[in-house]
Amino acid sequence: MYGKFPCRQCGAIVARLRVCLLGACLLFYAELTSAQQGLTLQEASRRSVNNSPELQIFQWRLQAMEGLRQTAGLRPQLGLGIRAENLLGTGEYSGTERAEYTLSLSSIIELGGKRQSRLGVADSRYALAEIERRAQALDLLGRVTQRFVTVLALQEKLQLSQEATRLAGLLLQSVRQRVEQGATPDAERLRAQAALTQAELAHSAIEAELASGKMSLATLWGADEVDFGALSGDLYASQAARDFDALFEQVAASPAIQLLATEARLRQAELELVRSQSTSNLGWSFGVKQLEESGDSAFTAGMEIPLFSGARNKGDIKAAMAARTSVDYRKQASLLELRARLYAAWRFHQQAVAATQQLRQSVLPALEVALVQTREAYERGRYRFVDLVDAQQELLHARLAAIDAASAALLNQALIEQLTAEPLAAVDQSAPASSE
Repeated sequence: MYGKFPCRQCGAIVARLRVCLLGACLLFYAELTSAQQGLTLQEASRRSVNNSPELQIFQWRLQAMEGLRQTAGLRPQLGLGIRAENLLGTGEYSGTERAEYTLSLSSIIELGGKRQSRLGVADSRYALAEIERRAQALDLLGRVTQRFVTVLALQEKLQLSQEATRLAGLLLQSVRQRVEQGATPDAERLRAQAALTQAELAHSAIEAELASGKMSLATLWGADEVDFGALSGDLYASQAARDFDALFEQVAASPAIQLLATEARLRQAELELVRSQSTSNLGWSFGVKQLEESGDSAFTAGMEIPLFSGARNKGDIKAAMAARTSVDYRKQASLLELRARLYAAWRFHQQAVAATQQLRQSVLPALEVALVQTREAYERGRYRFVDLVDAQQELLHARLAAIDAASAALLNQALIEQLTAEPLAAVDQSAPASSE
């Protein structure tokens, strides 16, 4: 029965989704040496697609659609009837002795292509369910990518908090030496001790946030506890997306728009089905009648044609045409909305990539050198305590900004790929660079 439906290759569709959405996303995490080192995005996506309840339900929906198509393909039912005449009347017809009986077979002849229209509606509904599954899988993979990137960024922030704790410890040591030498008041040691405690508290808070993020990721494949350790991936390896028009061409062919196009075909099929109801069916019957007076038998035949059925169907046709037209306007509105979302993601992605590069290539190296020089000058008594604290905080804030910019680049890249259902690399290979 599956061969009669469009979009039948269910497994192939899910496999294509993995290639489309994850093809470029997995490039973020190409710096891997072994699967045992941590959970990869590919493995997290595989678990989610295979075990997510929201995708498993579609197999039952498709089975239901198959059953509905079987029903739609049935031909008119035959009826067997018996009719008695001339009984329980008055006079000589008061009993059943003068009764005459007719045994007949009856059905209808469907006109106007009703059966083909019913099958067309059933096929369109099946195709719509297939596209909905693709769109749902795409949305699921997008959420997997977003939560994966979020946890990956938290891992980086955890390492940064460890570095902040280490720097706070070094600061405390330097202050203690200055206090012992009598070069600075003991109040600065107390402030350095408080800074170390605050760094430890911040580290603990990030640990809790990381544990929560891992649990949120694990729930996407139905796990009730975290069944993995660290994530494997490179937070700073995003892909470039230069040409907006090329990306938007992919949006027009994405499952989100295909869903509306398939719904339009369904509404058109429903309209054709309603129109077919305007053509009246022919009722027929054929039977054998027993003639009581002569004892003979005779064949009977009959035909029934409903009158004025077309006029009774005008309201349903009007409603079906309105439903069909509304899909076109919804498609236009969806394209406008998707264009706005894609443009915002594209611009934010460009800005985040540029910010990440500037921070890592220019800002961080300069602040690292500045911190070393400031610490040396402080130990020689040339700088104040506040100067060393400022230099240290500036470096930590810049590193945090680099992590936020890198994660923003990946999150917006994931959104672009979710909207286009294509990896950025596949688009850029054939797209010219933007002049913006």
